[in-house]
Amino acid sequence: MREVSATEFARNFGQYREIVQREPVAVTSHGRATGYFVSPVEYEKLQRYKHLMQRSFATKDLSAERIAAIAGGHMAAEHDHLDALLENE
Repeated sequence: MREVSATEFARNFGQYREIVQREPVAVTSHGRATGYFVSPVEYEKLQRYKHLMQRSFATKDLSAERIAAIAGGHMAAEHDHLDALLENE
């Protein structure tokens, strides 16, 4: 990742607009990152990951009811062949 001061970034925005297509650019002020300039592709990936994180949860946060429901769950008979694969290991 390239790192550049905010002043340099502002002066040469066109150059960094090209660079960001290959790698993110950290924009700094007084030696601290104040923002990141990323390509549209990278931004879309970040948005997808953010959306996925909202749908996931840590197992330690499951309620006792949800744990019991998961433990009591069974696969449909159409997937019995998968159990057979596990038994052969």
